[in-house]
Amino acid sequence: MSDVLDNPLTACLARTGFVAVPAERMHALLKAGGVTARDWQDFAESWQRMPVDRYMADGGRYRRRRHAVCQVAPDGRVERLPARPHYQSRDYNPINGGIQRWFAAVEDDSLNNATLAALMRLAAPMFSALAPTVHRWYVEIHQFRIEASGDTQGQPTPEGVHRDGVDYVLVMLLGRHNVARGRTDIHLDDGTALGNFTLTEAGDAILLDDHRVLHGVTPIQAIDPAQPGHRDALVITFARHAPVGESAQAPDDG
Repeated sequence: MSDVLDNPLTACLARTGFVAVPAERMHALLKAGGVTARDWQDFAESWQRMPVDRYMADGGRYRRRRHAVCQVAPDGRVERLPARPHYQSRDYNPINGGIQRWFAAVEDDSLNNATLAALMRLAAPMFSALAPTVHRWYVEIHQFRIEASGDTQGQPTPEGVHRDGVDYVLVMLLGRHNVARGRTDIHLDDGTALGNFTLTEAGDAILLDDHRVLHGVTPIQAIDPAQPGHRDALVITFARHAPVGESAQAPDDG
């Protein structure tokens, strides 16, 4: 575990509460973890098959989404769990929180892709080094596509600068097309700005300590309003326990 604590990424996360990983470095880490160019391509292409998020309380239809849950050991070994809803209290998500949200499942090919496995082996040891009493993480995997077209903006975080209500978060860009903006802002509780940057290259990533910092992403706008645009991101959250209010009972759609 001391080797993990000596990792510059872990040290930066411990010091500041967040660390940005540029695409070039992330791809080198993934390659070292056994990820091939074809693995990455297949994983990224799965964002083309995303259903619309039906739970947007603002009435927006600019977000597509898939979701999966698993348990992850400190060394990154993954145990898949049956489908469960995503739940956040309104304290963390005043717009869409307070209800169980049953999203379409992440496709099996994506869950079995070497890219996702390598990300777990990268992130779990880092987070476990900072939380050594956690013997197994409750992990949620979220695929997001935020769309923009014409004068309609897409909002990656309609709830604004926020916490996710977990322990640690990994955010990675899979791609963006015909969109501007989408700046990530990192803040302390008192509003102090710690940093801001825009994920522009596929593989750009951020790791966050959700207890220490808040984060948000500004809306995206189509560069050419006559053509659709989108921003594809992967969000993986690590928590000590499943959220209160979650149930494994699927809704009866009648």
